[in-house]
Amino acid sequence: MNNFGAKVDQFTEIVFHQGGINKIVEGLQNTLLIAILGLIIGIIIGTLIATVRVVPKYKLLPRILNGFCSFYVGLFRGTPMVVQLLVFYYVLLPLLEMRMTGVQVSIMVFGLNSGAYISEIMRSGIQSVDVGQMEAGRAVGLSFATTMRMIVIPQAVKNILPTLGNEFIALIKETSVVSFVGASDLYVAFNYIGTNSYEFMVPYLVMAVIYIILVILISTGIRLMERSLRKSDRRN
Repeated sequence: MNNFGAKVDQFTEIVFHQGGINKIVEGLQNTLLIAILGLIIGIIIGTLIATVRVVPKYKLLPRILNGFCSFYVGLFRGTPMVVQLLVFYYVLLPLLEMRMTGVQVSIMVFGLNSGAYISEIMRSGIQSVDVGQMEAGRAVGLSFATTMRMIVIPQAVKNILPTLGNEFIALIKETSVVSFVGASDLYVAFNYIGTNSYEFMVPYLVMAVIYIILVILISTGIRLMERSLRKSDRRN
């Protein structure tokens, strides 16, 4: 017990007297930034792909776009996130002669990866909406795109809200791999503390607690949103 107390003392010394708290704050900010912006980008990409996937394939262009979307989804779902980060940062950026920070690359890759998963989530959500909703929109003179945007997709999002929450939680946890491209996240921050104190038990325990707290907060927020939506449904 005394040994554990000494480890806690080492941890607090690094955190509060040697700048460790700044590393933690920076890591937490980057973790949330990458996950939130990645989710937003993923929702935009996923919604576009899902719309293409459900469009009737009577003409050549929808079939071509559907083939491209299928390839995109298969590519990003078929390779690990860390491999995507490494390829983008160490292969594509040098080939394209572009300069991006590790955080910027992480946001882009997380968004592209999330888009592939959310496209399937959104597609199932769109297909769960009664077909009569689309027919009603077209019957009053709305175009296919307008009906999707104004009527079908809002209902689909309501249906898949819990699954989107799970995707956000997955992105939060997967940010632990962004250190491979030089981005500072929670893992980097607590690894810095452990390296400087030569003791990793307490830093990693605290890191795990922070991830658990983040997941609990996200889950609670999703439940509150679901409850609010159910109340609006009852009022309607």
